[in-house]
Amino acid sequence: MQGVIVRSTGSWYDVKLPDQSILPCRIVGKFRLNDKQLTNPVAVGDRVIVSPVDGEDTGMINEILDRDNYVIRQSPRKKHYLHILAANIDLALLIVTIAEPKLKQGFIDRFLLMTEPYDIPVHIVFNKADVYDEDDLLMYGYLKAVYTSIGYDCSLVSSLDGQGIEALKDSLKDKLTLFSGQSGVGKSTLINAIQSGLELRTGEISDYSGKGQHTTTFAEMFDLDIGGSIIDTPGIKNLSFNHFEVMDVAHNFKEIFILSDDCKFGDCTHRDEPKCAVKQALDEGQISELRYNNYLQLLTEVEDQNYWERKSGY
Repeated sequence: MQGVIVRSTGSWYDVKLPDQSILPCRIVGKFRLNDKQLTNPVAVGDRVIVSPVDGEDTGMINEILDRDNYVIRQSPRKKHYLHILAANIDLALLIVTIAEPKLKQGFIDRFLLMTEPYDIPVHIVFNKADVYDEDDLLMYGYLKAVYTSIGYDCSLVSSLDGQGIEALKDSLKDKLTLFSGQSGVGKSTLINAIQSGLELRTGEISDYSGKGQHTTTFAEMFDLDIGGSIIDTPGIKNLSFNHFEVMDVAHNFKEIFILSDDCKFGDCTHRDEPKCAVKQALDEGQISELRYNNYLQLLTEVEDQNYWERKSGY
């Protein structure tokens, strides 16, 4: 029978069946993704074929049906493995905050580098508006202008006073939405504000490190009263891309990719090559210097990782 993965604990997967019942399942055999090694071959949102185990209230996952899309990252624990965050999503919500904890803007572009290869729409949600001072609001205005100009929706919300929550809820209606972000940005509190009754555990910012504390342990899907569902995921500390090549980075900064058609060289990396349309646009203020600098940093990082991968024989 067919079902949908609604919770993953790493060894067990809760599968929602057509009658809305939940069947805890394990995996039969090994599944791979494009010959890549995975820490979790099945992800929340996956459509699967399962069979009950005789005499038990459990089942086995026999087949993963074709995915519409997926969000994948380098495993934070096993460097040479990949980890699927979610599958078959309609929208990704990236939750960030400019204050408490302080925003690391480069993380936004790293997240977009995960979703852009699969054409997944991303809505960037700036949470905790109730604690923003005047400088924080100016920074929000600047970042909103940068990202809306290249096609990403942005919202300013507060889980505590309700600012922007109703409009955000409207954007989730009848969609399967991935909620993601770094620890401490208020993701669980925001989900509780959107869907009453869930009572997800929330955490405080560490006084020592100034960073958020993990409150979500496993990825899990929750239904919304307004229609649709959300996938809550554990907070992300960092994002790396050892499964990318240099051109993967160049092709998935969307404004850079569009301009690259006018570059002299088809394999232009937009650094020091002559007659580079991207560098010209940068000089003319047509693209964000902030985004471009993050792009350069990611290029260097991917090049360095690939060098050491080849040197070590992986």
